[in-house]
Amino acid sequence: MPFIKTDFPGLLIFEPKVFEDDRGYFFESYNEKLFTAEGIEIKFVQDNQAKSSYGVIRGLHYQLNPYAQIKLMRVLSGTILDVAVDIRKGSPTYGKVFTLELSAESKKQLLIPKGFAHGYSVLSETAEVLYKCDEFYHKECECGIMYNDAILNIDWKIPADKAIISEKDKQHADLNNCINNFSF
Repeated sequence: MPFIKTDFPGLLIFEPKVFEDDRGYFFESYNEKLFTAEGIEIKFVQDNQAKSSYGVIRGLHYQLNPYAQIKLMRVLSGTILDVAVDIRKGSPTYGKVFTLELSAESKKQLLIPKGFAHGYSVLSETAEVLYKCDEFYHKECECGIMYNDAILNIDWKIPADKAIISEKDKQHADLNNCINNFSF
């Protein structure tokens, strides 16, 4: 199966089957039947795409219920360090950090369930990221956790003097003080 379970309930790595030959490659980046056969029933409603340069750290972001989002992350060009933090109260992995390098070369994807804060850092000169969401963006439900929260102690694989963070992302609360209405 193309799905790899992680130690985090609901957080899955998706490795699509890639067909390569002298012309290049082909793969299905998403196939509803394949996901449904694995018991994953999601209706994606929005695709988001971003291009960033080396050192950019985006996150940690999430939307509160009732507009929480499942995300299927993939990289179109370059390499990122994808970061997911379980913020579902009562989860055996609450407050734990999961990281995975995603790249255009590997074609791996990360399926992030509702109740996770999410972010990524750009490890290559540039990276283009595309992700599917099962819920529309709702500004009034937008929240975040500080990217450099001492409790989480995330190694973004970017030297501090090279990190590029938006002013908005510098204003988030830490894990203990973030707004959170998720439970496991």
